[in-house]
Amino acid sequence: MNSSACACSLLDSKSRSYLSILFLAASLICGAYFIGSVLIEKDYKQRISNWQMQIIATVQNSNFDACKNQFRPLGSDSLPEGIVVRHSDLEMRPLWGSSLEHNKLKPSTSLLAIAVGVKQKDVVNKIVEKFLSCSFIVMLFHYDGIVDGWRDLEWNDHVIHLSARNQTKWWFAKRFLHPDIVAEYDYIFLWDEDIEVENFNPKQYINIVKDEGFEISQPALDPAKSVIHHPITARQKKSTVHRRFYRSGRCSDNSTTPPCIGWVEMMAPVFSKVAWRCVWYMIQNDLIHAWGLDRQLGYCAQGDRTKKVGVVDSEYIVHIGLPTLGVVNMNKEPSESHIVDNRPAVRRQSFVEMQIFNRRWKDAAKNDTCWIDLYGSMPQSSH
Repeated sequence: MNSSACACSLLDSKSRSYLSILFLAASLICGAYFIGSVLIEKDYKQRISNWQMQIIATVQNSNFDACKNQFRPLGSDSLPEGIVVRHSDLEMRPLWGSSLEHNKLKPSTSLLAIAVGVKQKDVVNKIVEKFLSCSFIVMLFHYDGIVDGWRDLEWNDHVIHLSARNQTKWWFAKRFLHPDIVAEYDYIFLWDEDIEVENFNPKQYINIVKDEGFEISQPALDPAKSVIHHPITARQKKSTVHRRFYRSGRCSDNSTTPPCIGWVEMMAPVFSKVAWRCVWYMIQNDLIHAWGLDRQLGYCAQGDRTKKVGVVDSEYIVHIGLPTLGVVNMNKEPSESHIVDNRPAVRRQSFVEMQIFNRRWKDAAKNDTCWIDLYGSMPQSSH
């Protein structure tokens, strides 16, 4: 009896030991499997991640050739290409209603920007009416600071008004006619106000300019009625356009430089948009009269200035010749005794600025070793 009990006790002890060993082995196997699974999963994820990175790199490399030459405006790198709007325009948009309907209208393709004072209201009115009838965008630069004085004119709310007292059209143009703003317009007319346009048709003028390949031009001046400072601007009755003029001892068929050829006056210039982009960069921010600029306009003619710059005779204007800048009324009530005429000082400042511009041009041409002077080898005309 006792021996049988001892045998059973011994058997139970062996069974427990066996079970303990079996449990420990199973635990070790499970632990090893768990640890192995974690390591395998980590390695798998790492492999998947590397594979994904390789795919991304492959895609990026395949797109690199297409993207490396893609020009993006400065500051737009973080935007998708399709949402980037590179240019703007001067079209007025309605506050309400369907803008889509407005967009269906044929947009304006040319711009008139003109410096104005309210004293020349009647003359300006005729200019603006003619250009608006030809679907131009019109921008008025109010150098006298008076904007409300134009409200009685029918077109007042259909043009853009900018006001800054005693500033020239070149001051306005440098600040408000950036090439990216006016890039939608094929031609930019940058005019003074003292001009009569009875014999001028803007549409016909543009057609002629396109046919002749002019990048920089101006309408001829009626010699019988105009104040003419430069002979090349005078109208030649029997021609549609002219590119040069002749003067004994100064300008001949052999002349290759302004003002005998390749030259327009700064009173009523007309620029193509590609020429304007160049001219805008040449306008000095601190020299508001732009004297001296006319001699260098040919560099912006997008080619041979003797062919790309010219005067249109068949569409001509009258230059009244009113030096209005510098005349200041010191009293709200109009009175001759309270008007101060600073026009002589304005003219002196213009000469000073011309000397500064000429010096800057000379220094820039000398110091820029990469610049090629297209006209440097040409002899200078006698002025």
